[in-house]
Amino acid sequence: MRYTNPQLLIDNQWRNALGDRTLPVFNPATDWEIGRVAHASITDLDAALVAAQKGFKTWRAMPAIERCKIMHQAAVLMRERADVIAALMTQEQGKPLAEARAEALSAADIIDYFAEEGCRISPRAASVQQQVMKEPVGVVAAFTPWNFPINQRPIFAALRLTI
Repeated sequence: MRYTNPQLLIDNQWRNALGDRTLPVFNPATDWEIGRVAHASITDLDAALVAAQKGFKTWRAMPAIERCKIMHQAAVLMRERADVIAALMTQEQGKPLAEARAEALSAADIIDYFAEEGCRISPRAASVQQQVMKEPVGVVAAFTPWNFPINQRPIFAALRLTI
């Protein structure tokens, strides 16, 4: 299995990195190149930040229930693609296939959890009165570790907190 699209997704469009720069990805078990990925420049990152800020305005204005539906759909896609994701993770990291698949499925569960959290407020105790003002704060840059790229709860929590 090889990578089929080494492009960057910026402002809802797939594009090459500036100067068509790419980086090789090696299978740690064989040391063979399994594909190349786009190597983003500072200019690419700046464009992604502008696009994220624009997208944030749309996300912030969207009703919580609609954001919840989008996150649930992301979880559905993660489950549908778990086998492909797991195969790629195994090649990229040397992680056992079953562990990689479990990570993809766990990530889907986490996305579902945080989607629902954004739509509900649960008091910690019946005798406590709470007032929660949910106000999105802005764009956040998130970098995942190479060995657990999709199972990052803070990323999904950040999406939920913008609700």
